[in-house]
Amino acid sequence: MKSPSLRPVTPNNRIEILDIWRGFAVFGIFVVNIEIMNAVFMNQDIFYEQSPGRFDALIQRGLQLFFYTKFFPIFSFLFGMGIAMQLEKLKMQKTNPIFMLKRMLILFVIGMLHILVLWGGDVIHLYAILGIFICLLYQLNTKYLLLFAIFILAFPFYDVIAEYFFPFINYSPDKYLEGYNFEKVTQILRNGNYTEALNFRVLEYFANLTVLLVFLAPIAFSMMLLGAAFVRSCKLLGLKDFILKSKNAFIWLVILTNVYRLIFLFILPNFDIYKDDFFNPIWLKLMVICDTLFGLFYMWFIAWLWFTGKLTVFLKRFQPVGKTALSNYILQSLIGVIIFSGIGFSMYQKMSLLECFITATVCFILQIMLSKLWLKYFKFGPLEWCWRCLSYGRLFSIKR
Repeated sequence: MKSPSLRPVTPNNRIEILDIWRGFAVFGIFVVNIEIMNAVFMNQDIFYEQSPGRFDALIQRGLQLFFYTKFFPIFSFLFGMGIAMQLEKLKMQKTNPIFMLKRMLILFVIGMLHILVLWGGDVIHLYAILGIFICLLYQLNTKYLLLFAIFILAFPFYDVIAEYFFPFINYSPDKYLEGYNFEKVTQILRNGNYTEALNFRVLEYFANLTVLLVFLAPIAFSMMLLGAAFVRSCKLLGLKDFILKSKNAFIWLVILTNVYRLIFLFILPNFDIYKDDFFNPIWLKLMVICDTLFGLFYMWFIAWLWFTGKLTVFLKRFQPVGKTALSNYILQSLIGVIIFSGIGFSMYQKMSLLECFITATVCFILQIMLSKLWLKYFKFGPLEWCWRCLSYGRLFSIKR
């Protein structure tokens, strides 16, 4: 098989579209995360029942259709691509692949610090763990990488396995937040001191491990495998050609997935078979698959617009954020602390879904401006630079 050498891949279009994809993913992730920052999982049902915003029902449907489980897969796909590209470079330079293990360990530490210092909804540490497995599996043939990705994404019974496995290791999510109720959590996150919020964040992280491991991890791992397979198959070298030739396939993809998504949201819940213990995980898994594929459609559509010269000025706005994606992802958590916590503006559970969406959009526009200004004077984002220096064990110049 032809080796996907990365040296010939020098056109600006290819590099720019990768950053545009990353920037787009960072925006969508913030739109979803800010809702959780405004009301943690254990409080959401009560909060939206007690104080529904005027347009919350409409916004909720919009988020379900266009945001939930769409941008996380994009970011995961790009992360897998990034690992594969680095492994190819290491192979060309005849560098020891153990370098990637060091890089993932440093990323894991960054993710854990993110949880402790800012927000318990971090996925960076998960990416670091899964990234190690991607490094190990990358030697597989492209066909096997694809088959493995499909199996990991499509397998419908992770929750059933968890129900048997978690009691075996004496893990019970409910025990971590036993001493907390709606009022206490609201008080801590809105008006509590930093130490109280930190203690809750850690406990909430352990309580939500089921979401991380049973729901998010399979999506992330499958998309990383797919991204790695995309690089290994040399599709990245002819990205423009691939995007233009696959138009019909992606149009059919978005039609078929949206038909099921609409059925799942508006029709299936009216039937008993939707709640059946055996079939319910299958309906949910099909929805996850359709949502994930819709995220891939987003990537194709953005690339199609880019390569056909449509909306290029608008799309380039996402590029600075994409170049500093790690720093901007962490910055969004800092913004959340400032807006919602007691050490900031104490807005926790005071915003409707519409207000959350508007806030996320405005903050992202500010991130675009800040990232563009930063990159005018510096080569890397601040966290990207730290990660790079620690990985290589030497100090790189950050100034242009």
